[in-house]
Amino acid sequence: MRNLLLTTALAVVLAACGGTDSVAQSAAPSAPGGEPWETRPANAPSQTPAYPGQTRAPEVSADVAYEVVTVAEGLDKPWAIAFLPDGRMLVTEKPGRLRIITAAGEVSEPVTGLPEVDARGQGGLLDVALDPDYAETKLIYWSYAQPQEGETNTTAVARGRLVEDEAGARVEGVQVIFQQAPAMASTMHYGNRLVFDREGRLLISLGERSILAGRVQAQDMNSALGKVVRINRDGSIPADNPFVGQDGVRPEIFASGVRNVQAAALHPNTGALWEIEHGARGGDELNIIEAGKNYGWPTIAYGLEYSGKPIGEGLTAKEGLEQPDYYWDPVIGPSGMIFYQGDLFPAWKDSLFVGALRDKQLVRLTLDGDRVVGEERLLSDLNARIREVDQGPDGAIYVATDSTEGKILKLVPKAD
Repeated sequence: MRNLLLTTALAVVLAACGGTDSVAQSAAPSAPGGEPWETRPANAPSQTPAYPGQTRAPEVSADVAYEVVTVAEGLDKPWAIAFLPDGRMLVTEKPGRLRIITAAGEVSEPVTGLPEVDARGQGGLLDVALDPDYAETKLIYWSYAQPQEGETNTTAVARGRLVEDEAGARVEGVQVIFQQAPAMASTMHYGNRLVFDREGRLLISLGERSILAGRVQAQDMNSALGKVVRINRDGSIPADNPFVGQDGVRPEIFASGVRNVQAAALHPNTGALWEIEHGARGGDELNIIEAGKNYGWPTIAYGLEYSGKPIGEGLTAKEGLEQPDYYWDPVIGPSGMIFYQGDLFPAWKDSLFVGALRDKQLVRLTLDGDRVVGEERLLSDLNARIREVDQGPDGAIYVATDSTEGKILKLVPKAD
């Protein structure tokens, strides 16, 4: 992540000009250049990026011919996908159902044994992930909006053993291993993804619940709102977490100052956690999360409030607060992301794919190290909100569409 002190001298204004939405174009450049994909006016045109290439990357395509195959349909707001070792998928549905879907598209009855969820607003059953040692433990982990007293709720994470027999599929031995504190009277910004790091510890992104009483706690180190936390698989705290033993700081906190993270993944080479979070009117941002760092929300932010007013004091940079590695204004509404590592699409290898709820597209980012040097927009003709992105064991790219008639789709090479 780039700190303001290293980049202030490089600040420039990047104009939005040219560009069309296309699938087939030139190969990726090694540095920012060319016409940007984004041509719409920014919500905050007076704001300037902190360094070249921080926003409005050039339009870049890898000349890949693909087609879209429907794997399953009729799902109620599918939220997340996790592949089982045998190639079947665990798929969460926001109202609180977990289903198993075969490669042939057969959809199971709901898995039983999950706790109650608060499915109001943006809440419900959210992410799902397999234990790193799933073959031995059969443990799965899921996040959800957990109802609390007095119409409040919180983001919680539970785990249980997946059991399948003639009676159906169920989870047994359910344990709630994490609860975000404090609970809030809000139905927004749960902001959750579950990612295991290379040591098998669980990284959890947590939203600040949107309302002012929650938003300000993104900068409160005695609160888990607006944070990335790290726990062991049983819910205990890793001894090397950056704030362990510090008075007035929650020991589970790994990083602070995030807004509403709905996309997160480990970089396949470095092992670093990359996350993409929702901004307000402008200001969706990609961050590379480092232990103990503060990513600024709501003290600094790109974009504006939904009302059109400045966010806080209108600052986009401040000493000691991290700059995003990339941001979008206007927003794309990011949800779900993968670093593509399959062999089915060699030209897309090492690209970062991001679902776009607002723009109703699949966004492909070309990377040069930790820099975004190109954007490509796919699936625009579907007119569908992309909630989740995953890579299947077959090397295909799978997406879930956010709808009460949601689908699981996969991208495969176009037949000759």
